[in-house]
Amino acid sequence: MLRRAIFRPMVPCADEREIVGGRCRGCACESLGPASAKLGRFLALAVSLCATALLACRPHSDDVVLVGTVERTLIDLVAPVSERITAIQVARGTRVRAGDVVAQLDPSFALSDLASAEAELAGARTGSSIAATDLQRAEELYHKSVISSQALDRARLARDEAATRHWAAEARVAAMRKRVADHAILAPVDGVVDQLPFDVGERVPIGAVVAVILQDGAPWVRVWLPERAYPLVGPGSAARIRIEAIAGELHGHVLDVAREPEFTPHYALTERERVYLVYETRIAIDDAPGSLRPGAPADVLLALPAATAPEAR
Repeated sequence: MLRRAIFRPMVPCADEREIVGGRCRGCACESLGPASAKLGRFLALAVSLCATALLACRPHSDDVVLVGTVERTLIDLVAPVSERITAIQVARGTRVRAGDVVAQLDPSFALSDLASAEAELAGARTGSSIAATDLQRAEELYHKSVISSQALDRARLARDEAATRHWAAEARVAAMRKRVADHAILAPVDGVVDQLPFDVGERVPIGAVVAVILQDGAPWVRVWLPERAYPLVGPGSAARIRIEAIAGELHGHVLDVAREPEFTPHYALTERERVYLVYETRIAIDDAPGSLRPGAPADVLLALPAATAPEAR
């Protein structure tokens, strides 16, 4: 019968004798020798360090890890009228302040309407002045018993009608001036120009987005909170955010949690949790870098407080 040969290392024991398979050949002691003892202690230390590292990297059983995307507040600047773009004052990535001109639409027709409204205002102002003078003369004649009370009433009605036309003309001029001003597309907030869908010379339809501005402020992550964590998470709850392109963890807090539940989107959680009801949640990133753009995928870790047992009655 063939027997398998087993290799057993030979190292000196404490008494400088040979050890085979853990047993001293010379003194029959059970010592493993200094070298084997050091090796055993090293292996035990390595296993302990690895276990500690794994436990540190692994989320606590009471934590919930959610998948979402980074978002910022986007401001769409839309065209109030269908006109041709005559100028674009900024480029993509330009920082703007509230009130800066982003683009200019052709105001030719609006200026023509404004001139017409101003002419109507001038005529209404003249008519109102004449009606007021006629009323004053009619009152003098009435006191002298030259005209009847009906004539005086007609003069008063004419004065009121002229005043009404004057006010209407002033309102029309104000509206036309506002229309002319709207042809200059202004930035409503401080931020960075993110998109410019049209070029100079193109005619934009009414309501079309002329520019998109990323508003300044902390970005946030949209996630979907599972139903089991809904009672334990609220505005102000601490969160940790991990983004692949950024080294280390970012810190944040819960902005708000929706009150109405909905079914889990297919991309939000694991396959096992997609059948559960979830609540749309926004997580603010407190220490986000300024270069963080919306759309980046992010992992959010929420530390859930331990559930407390109800008191016995």
